[in-house]
Amino acid sequence: MFGKRSVQDERQLPPLPATAMAGRSTIHADGGLPAGPGGASRASAADLPPAKPQSAEGTSPRPQLSRKSDEYYELKTQVFAALIDAIDVTQLGQMELAQARGAIGDIVNDIVTAKKVVMSIAEQDELLQDICNDVLGYGPLEPLLARDDIADIMVNGADTVYIEVRGKVQRTDVHFRDNGQLLHICQRIVSQVGRRVDESSPICDARLPDGSRVNVIAPPLAIDGPSLTIRKFKKDKLTLDQLVKFGSISKEGADVLQIIGRVRCNVIVSGGTGSGKTTLLNCLTGYIEPDERIITCEDAAELQLQQPHVVRLETRPPNIEGEGQITMRDLVKNCLRMRPERIIVGEVRGSEAFDLLQAMNTGHDGSMGTLHANSPREALSRMESMITMGGYSLPSKTIREMIVSSVDVIVQAARLRDGSRRITHITEVLGLEGDVITTQDLFLYDILGEDLKGNVIGRHRSTGIGRPRFWDRARYYGEEKRLAAALDAAEMAAS
Repeated sequence: MFGKRSVQDERQLPPLPATAMAGRSTIHADGGLPAGPGGASRASAADLPPAKPQSAEGTSPRPQLSRKSDEYYELKTQVFAALIDAIDVTQLGQMELAQARGAIGDIVNDIVTAKKVVMSIAEQDELLQDICNDVLGYGPLEPLLARDDIADIMVNGADTVYIEVRGKVQRTDVHFRDNGQLLHICQRIVSQVGRRVDESSPICDARLPDGSRVNVIAPPLAIDGPSLTIRKFKKDKLTLDQLVKFGSISKEGADVLQIIGRVRCNVIVSGGTGSGKTTLLNCLTGYIEPDERIITCEDAAELQLQQPHVVRLETRPPNIEGEGQITMRDLVKNCLRMRPERIIVGEVRGSEAFDLLQAMNTGHDGSMGTLHANSPREALSRMESMITMGGYSLPSKTIREMIVSSVDVIVQAARLRDGSRRITHITEVLGLEGDVITTQDLFLYDILGEDLKGNVIGRHRSTGIGRPRFWDRARYYGEEKRLAAALDAAEMAAS
């Protein structure tokens, strides 16, 4: 099938030292990883107990996960080279993943047997796992990508890999053979979405097939080797009910957010880096009616809308000649010609803010977007400054009037010092008093202190606003009674 040639003539390797295969993955009964694409369970450094110190007799402890020896990498390199010589790699791409892993396993077993390498079955399984990850997946990243509790993976060169778990950043013992292997994996990731990363184009934004956000910056800009950052998305899309369970928002606040999504309010989700803006935007879009035509505009497509009538647009960087770039503003302007009912902008970064506000103000009610800001008031100022930096010579009052007539609600997300994420403000944009935009808060999050473990203690509370500005809109969409009940329940809970 593969045109495999005989491996009996391969150069015989010396027997592998007993320490060469040390550092095997340990699978815990309660902390093991979910099965990977080939069905094999995998573990990461976070699942292992800490290494024990060297004993008095001088016996070295077994190395931790992924800290494999030079002999291991030498063996892996030779087996990998023999594998490439023995198979037709192009045919692997035409096979199911499990079938391809099985075919690779058969050939690797033949190669190991021909080379007369002394290995246990567990050691051979680990070698096969690593080689399959290199050929079919993302190498040492595969165990981390398989874990659903990891929010971010941060690779700072071949020997330094950090992860974020439950809001806390921790270092792992995962590492790459060298910076060349790391760059090769980066190139494989970005090539899947038609992008490239090399010395001539060392910065790249991309995404994984599951929508996870990827950023790569390579040498010569990254001095210590390629830097890879992956913002992982959970396999199961979060809902507002789950955010209530996690304490990110109160039940009454979640009910109000549902109504805001249903009654076609124009919403800006504001927050700092890693505060959960995209997750919250995904939750809000879950309450859009299935018969509405939605068009999304993103730098790297990561929104996970469940409605049937969705058109996803993605920006494009310039080619090697510096031509062909499609910016976010180009996408927003073009989607106005595509008969959208709602426009969702993944992240507002620049002059596209002007086009989004125009869309919100010209019959595309219920449009949404995210931007970086630390408070609702700062979000309004950032929108004004982005429009000004776009080259529009408009008076400040005119820009503010446009913002007031376009944006209905600002939802502020924040990542607190203990790593938890909370919705801290649900704020209405009311109007102008002179040159100042007036707002009113519907819900706030008050920080009360910390417990003995350093976890932030706080509570969501209603500000007691009897009738928000979108009350008439809620009545038009038949949500008036539900809105009144949610506000009454919030006021009772606050008292």
